[in-house]
Amino acid sequence: MTAVTEYSQELAAGTGEEGLLYRITARIRQSLELKDILTTSVAEIRSFLGTDRVMVYRFDSDGSGEVVAESIHQQRLPSLLGLHFPAGDIPQEARDMFLRARQRSIVNVANGRIGLSPLDSPDTGKSLSSENIYYRAVDSCHIQYLTAMGVQSSLVVPILHHDPQEQTARPRLWGLLVSHHSTPRTDMKQELQIVQQAADQISVAIAHSTLLSQARAEQQREVVINRITNLLHSQPTIQLQTALEATINTLGGVGGRLYIESTKESYTIGEQPSLPDESARMVMEEHLLWQDWMNESKTGNIWAINDLYKEPHWEELAPAFQSTQIRGMLLIPLNYRQNFLGVLSIFRKEVEIEIMWAGHRDTNEQQKLPQLSFAAWLEQRKGQAPQWKPEEITLAQALADQFAIAIQQQQMYQQVQAINENLESLVEERTAQLQKSLELTRVVKQVANQIRSNLDYKLTLQTIVREVRKLLKTDRVLIYKILEKLEGEVIVEDADNNLRSILGMKTPLECFPEDYARLYVRGRVRAINNVASEDLAPCHREFLQSLQIKANLIVPITMNNQLWGLIIAHECFAPRNWQDEEMDLMQHLADEAVLAIQQAQLYESSRTAEAAAKAQAEELVQALQQIQQTQAQLIKSEKMSSLGLWALGVAQEIRNPVNFIYAQLSDLSDYTHQLLELIRLYQLYYPHPTGEICYQTETINLDFLTNHLPKILLSMKLQAERINSMMLSLRNFSYSDLSSVKGVSQHENI
Repeated sequence: MTAVTEYSQELAAGTGEEGLLYRITARIRQSLELKDILTTSVAEIRSFLGTDRVMVYRFDSDGSGEVVAESIHQQRLPSLLGLHFPAGDIPQEARDMFLRARQRSIVNVANGRIGLSPLDSPDTGKSLSSENIYYRAVDSCHIQYLTAMGVQSSLVVPILHHDPQEQTARPRLWGLLVSHHSTPRTDMKQELQIVQQAADQISVAIAHSTLLSQARAEQQREVVINRITNLLHSQPTIQLQTALEATINTLGGVGGRLYIESTKESYTIGEQPSLPDESARMVMEEHLLWQDWMNESKTGNIWAINDLYKEPHWEELAPAFQSTQIRGMLLIPLNYRQNFLGVLSIFRKEVEIEIMWAGHRDTNEQQKLPQLSFAAWLEQRKGQAPQWKPEEITLAQALADQFAIAIQQQQMYQQVQAINENLESLVEERTAQLQKSLELTRVVKQVANQIRSNLDYKLTLQTIVREVRKLLKTDRVLIYKILEKLEGEVIVEDADNNLRSILGMKTPLECFPEDYARLYVRGRVRAINNVASEDLAPCHREFLQSLQIKANLIVPITMNNQLWGLIIAHECFAPRNWQDEEMDLMQHLADEAVLAIQQAQLYESSRTAEAAAKAQAEELVQALQQIQQTQAQLIKSEKMSSLGLWALGVAQEIRNPVNFIYAQLSDLSDYTHQLLELIRLYQLYYPHPTGEICYQTETINLDFLTNHLPKILLSMKLQAERINSMMLSLRNFSYSDLSSVKGVSQHENI
């Protein structure tokens, strides 16, 4: 009683309570660790109260609790530090009063009474104007509970916690500040006030510790996020596999998956579920159940599964995890600006939990009688599913956001790269097309120049096949000329040195039926990409295969609605898909070949006519010379009369065909002048003809024909006039020679 008297004197003087609060406050300022603060606080409060035990009891989320700090005087009571108490030891009604009314309690086991002192109104939650203590009888169970603990008097003050980051949130019941004494004692009202002030200081310390823990957690969270962000962004290429492994390790997982929706890619690490045999080739995220969840979760909802075997929506896929240690999962959809990119999955294994209880607990049924022993009892729980904590979910969401950003950037980079590649391919394609166009222009110009400078059409055709083979990069190009009765012959060819020449070859009639000719006359272009698989007549296929032809391209050459021939390209070492521009090139050069052939034929016709006229003129000259020689001989032999008669008959015979030729030349000259005059008038009144007329004018070399044709006709007319002149001379000579003899009937001589 001496110590109590001394403490009472100190309280009366006011120094004891000030010292207590000062020491607790100083400890809060000196230490940032809540455990140190609580240990110091319970020691100071127990010393101040002079009781056998003062402890801090902290509530868990399920209502149970643990003694986290304790101070005992000379081991008068057994230690409870580190022991857990079930939620039923403190009824829910009592916990509600601790929170709503901040109700304190003082129990005296000896007289069986409890004093209750609320600070707030349980109905309104507002502070009461006075701190009164109301006494009533203690529940018998409570008396038995304290007696079994060895306690005869107790004082309980609630410890509330206000989250400093949520000013508007209601406080929660963090724990209890409890004082136990092994003998009955009467606590004065002033002591209750001092303990309440100490509890308020402890609440402040808890708030500071919470802030510190949150700051440390935030710092650690930033370190983790930065480390994984560096893996995702600092490397030349995105390190998804490495970042996934770091994420799984950070969150304490045994496995995980990263699924990217757009590419259907899946990255895995650690333990993985296995689908049944019929779905073994399917990616887990492509399963219908997973797809349904992804469709519902594209708004950003996280699915935290503590125990997948107790999740009703997971019954269908749960067997896939039975061969693994996986028990819990965290499924996080990856979204970037409302765009769903994929899923990050984190797997946790089942754990073993050890809980040190204050006294043995029957886990099968609820405790019906008060606890009679508080001796430490270790409970081992195997195969437990760990709970996902809010801070873990927050960290996982932050990491998922970094994955989403990295994946989005990778997809954007790939899209930009694809666009650049497409642009490069387009530029290359356009360049190739331009190059082909330039090559085509060059070839056409070369062929046109050759047509103008050389009237040998075979030389022009040889140039065409050579340039076509060069442009198409094919094995052989030839021109096949149609002869009588649809027979044909290869007249020009340009081929690879490794191929045997087929120049001069004629095809069997049955391989070129009349139906083919009609189709080619109509402009048919035939591209055979693969001789082996194309729908061909057996004879045609055998003929092509005999020449080792794997693919060919056939373009007709038509003139005046008649099939003149074919220009053909052969691919002899592999099949080939002929392109439209290649067909256009062949068609264009086939048109050039037609112009060359027409001009050559026109030139040949003019040369033939000229040669025939010259030959006939030479024959007439020779006949005249013979007549002159004969006449000279008759004169010399004094047989002029007979010679005159004979010469007159011969002259008359020669004159008839010559007159016919001369008359036709006159008509032909008139027609030619009329046509040339018509052309001149067209040129006069239509100085700007269409492109096709200009092209045709240049092709046939109209100026050359205009100048040369009249000259040919004039030359032929002069030769005919010369013959007529000689015939006239011969006739005059015959008449003059016969005038002295007798008259002769012309018709009779003829």
